[in-house]
Amino acid sequence: MSWNEPGGDNKDPWSGRGDQKGPPDLDQAIRSLQEKLGRIFGGGGSSGGERPGGGSVKSLGYIIAAVLFLWALSGFYIVDEGNHGVETRFGKYLDTTQAGLNWHLPAPIERVDIVNVKQNRTIDVGFQSFGDAASRSEPKEALMLTKDENYVDVRLVVQYQVKDAKDFLFNVVDPAKTLKQVTESAERGVIGSSNMDFVLTEGRAEIVTQIKKEIQTIMDSYESGIQVTTVNLRDAQPPEQVQNAFEDVIKAREDEQRLINEAEAYANDVVPKARGAAARKLQEAEGYKEQVIAQAEGETNRFSKLLAEYSKAPEVTRKRLYLESMESVLAGANTVLVDVKGSNNLLYLPLDKMVQHLPPVEPPAPPQAAAAQPETEVEEQPPVRTTTRGREARGRQ
Repeated sequence: MSWNEPGGDNKDPWSGRGDQKGPPDLDQAIRSLQEKLGRIFGGGGSSGGERPGGGSVKSLGYIIAAVLFLWALSGFYIVDEGNHGVETRFGKYLDTTQAGLNWHLPAPIERVDIVNVKQNRTIDVGFQSFGDAASRSEPKEALMLTKDENYVDVRLVVQYQVKDAKDFLFNVVDPAKTLKQVTESAERGVIGSSNMDFVLTEGRAEIVTQIKKEIQTIMDSYESGIQVTTVNLRDAQPPEQVQNAFEDVIKAREDEQRLINEAEAYANDVVPKARGAAARKLQEAEGYKEQVIAQAEGETNRFSKLLAEYSKAPEVTRKRLYLESMESVLAGANTVLVDVKGSNNLLYLPLDKMVQHLPPVEPPAPPQAAAAQPETEVEEQPPVRTTTRGREARGRQ
């Protein structure tokens, strides 16, 4: 017959508690625990008129006091320089502590979260970095549509700090993820309002400034406790599918700019020289003008003075003018005039010295040129008919 069948003795063969008729005595269990604690802490048993269990209660009080003391000591904490401590009581914000030694009610009543407010945190938008050099593009984040409906691959690096530890912990669930989404939104707005050439060339600094301003405005509206320090445009280029064509365009643009610079350099070299030559010509013309005017005025004054002298003595003045004119004309002639009738039979003329004062005589033309000239003249002269040949012809007839 089984132990649990009717008529059996109802004894449990495994636990050995088959003969237990009721639940265990709770008072007896407590007294047993007190006796064990008393033996451990020196209160073995009751003696004399002492109340049974008095030493055990006192020891238990010491234990509780020691535990409370250690629990209170666990509330001390140190906040390092550059960090802030955020105290919460049952999850509600209580206070923000600065660097140094601080105390709070230990857990589970209060809790302290240490936040580094001086650390430069970084997020990457448009790519994933693997170390210092390796990176992988994220097309969903990097590809942007510009104002002129072109795609641009843009990669940003945003650095930020925590300016309010309370807002950073309680107002935003995931601050880094929120900042990344806000950066993508602001980036698409700024790139979408700009042309492709502006984004890729001269507009990078302006675009970065606008993106940083938009990000900070949105994060402040969220009261996120984040301060954006820098926004770096790591790369901005066309998509890989049109990269070669765009490089050709860039080379052509560089060649255009190079030729323009060369032309400007040539113009800067030639134009000043031309202006200097023109100014020199103008000055020479002004000088020639002044010279001619001065000569004309001088001739006029001289003629006026001669007219006054001529009116006083016409014959003398006329003879003097004749002699002066002949002197000026014959001064350069290779001719010697001798008054044979009024001179003696023997004349001495210093011809060698007289010839030295004469101007040099130009050499004759080369024989070829001299010979060529008569030939051309002979060819151009018309034939001349002589009268002698005409007479002979009439005599024969």
